[in-house]
This record gives sequence, C-alpha cells and structure tokens, in this order.
Amino acid sequence: MDALTALLDGPRARGAFLLRSVLTPPWSLRIRDEAALALVAMVRGEAAYIPDGGDIRNIGPGDVMVIRGPGHYTVADPPGTAPQIIIHPGQRCTTPDGQDLAEVMHLGVRTWGTDLDGPTLVITGAYDLAGEVGRRLLNALPDALVVRGEGSLVALLAQEIAKDRAGQEAVLDRLLDLMLISALRNWLDRPEAGAPGWYRAQADTVVGPALTLLHHNPAHPWTVAVLAEKVGVSRALLARRFTEVVGEPPMAYLTGWRLALAADLLLEPGATLGAVARRVGYGGAFALSAAFKRVRGVSPQRHRGQS
Repeated sequence: MDALTALLDGPRARGAFLLRSVLTPPWSLRIRDEAALALVAMVRGEAAYIPDGGDIRNIGPGDVMVIRGPGHYTVADPPGTAPQIIIHPGQRCTTPDGQDLAEVMHLGVRTWGTDLDGPTLVITGAYDLAGEVGRRLLNALPDALVVRGEGSLVALLAQEIAKDRAGQEAVLDRLLDLMLISALRNWLDRPEAGAPGWYRAQADTVVGPALTLLHHNPAHPWTVAVLAEKVGVSRALLARRFTEVVGEPPMAYLTGWRLALAADLLLEPGATLGAVARRVGYGGAFALSAAFKRVRGVSPQRHRGQS
C-alpha cells in the first residue's frame, strides 16, 4: 500500500452527494455546504471559482477542480454575477432570500438546474466527512486546485450520472473516487505543487519501500533496525534518508500514522480501546491512551465525545 492509497482510504465516497447541473448564463451559485472536500467537473461551458479570500480560478470543458472545505465560495459564469442560488449544509438549495428550490429546479435523475438544454453542464461531488487519515492528505492540499485534461473521466461520469440502474450509487461512488485520485495524482506530480515528503518518498528506492511496509502493517513491532533489515539497507542510512525525504524520523512518522488510524477506528460503532490498540500496534488500552493523549492532547474518550 503506497502513501497516497493509504491516505485516500479516508475520504472514500460512500453514498456521496453527486449532482448534474444544467445552467444558462448568467448564473451564480453561492456554496455554503461546508463539505470537507468537493469536486467540480466541467462537461461543457465555463465557470469561475471565486473564494471568499484568494485568487479566482477559471475552469472549462474537461477540467476538474478539487476544493478543500469547509470554507464558503462562489461558482459563477460570468464571475461578476450576483449569487442566485445558495447551497446550504445537507445540500439544501434556496434563493438568497430563503425560498426552497429543490422542486423548482429538479430536472430528472440527479439533474438540477435552470434549463435541460442549457449551454453549461457541470458535475459536482462532495465528501462530507474526512477522517484523521484523510485529513493528513487534505492538509497537504491548497484551498483549491485545477487539473486540466481529465476529459475522458469527466465524459464517463457524465454518461453514468443520469442513469437509474441497480447498483448505480456504487458505480458513481467509485467513479467519483477515481476522478479524485486521478486529479490528485496529476497535481501532486507537478514540481510547483510542493508535494509533501510522504508523497515524494514513494519514488525513493530506500524510503518508498519503508513507507509501504509501515502503511501495510502498522501493528507490526517495528524498529528502525527491523525496518532497515526489511528494506535491505543499514539502520543509519534508513534513518538519515527517511528524515531527509519525509521530514521526520521513521518512528515518529509511524507514531503519527498509528494514532491517525486509531482516531478513525475509535469512531466505529462498537470499537473498544483495547481492540483498536491491537490493530494499530499498541500493547493495550493504557499504552494507546497514553500515546494518544501525549501526541494529540486529548484522551481517546474525549476524542470520541468531541467527534
């Protein structure tokens, strides 16, 4: 399991919000849904992303925009258009004065807008929750990024979104995930993206295999010596190279990874502290609780309550 795969295991679509919007300019949507992560895919037409603070970004056919929440923003064509529609948490849609638009703008299966023949066709998807593992990925992203040349995936999603067949929700969830992974991979591979160390490390012949081992089996009783032996290098070389590339020593990275996994697992129904401790490599509930509080500043019980 590579680092990106492991981190994307958090923000995975499960019945995610997905909508096909058909619009005629001038139009403007004010987004206040506070989703953890959103995707905007342009099938046809153009749009401008206008954040409350920051630069305007333009997207056209075949472009995919990834937006990190929970900030508010506007999507419009042209950009100076005053908001006509407000998207609230829970994907509730109203006019600026509060009139509900759910029925008024319904145009068919997962389709919404002002005109079925409108020149603008945009697909939006939203991930409402971001677990601790997924948050490590989200924290590495800018507020918004645009990836060009995703036309084949955008076209495939556009074909599937209006269908109403058995298993269609699962198909759309996987397509949304595929689009997210493709967009993030293409963006992170750019030199100007400033990709985090854990992503760049995948190409390193020493650190890449070490990270894969840690992600694949976090419960193993790893030490730097054991990890170095598995990778086939000296302990000193692994420790030095890992710290240079990733930005922290191997065991510090492993601790953060284990506790991020634990934070997610603790929120699963019926999960006990002891069972979670064993799954992430701690000897028992007391050891996990002590490490959790030391590193994250709250006890596991407090974390559950806050979440």
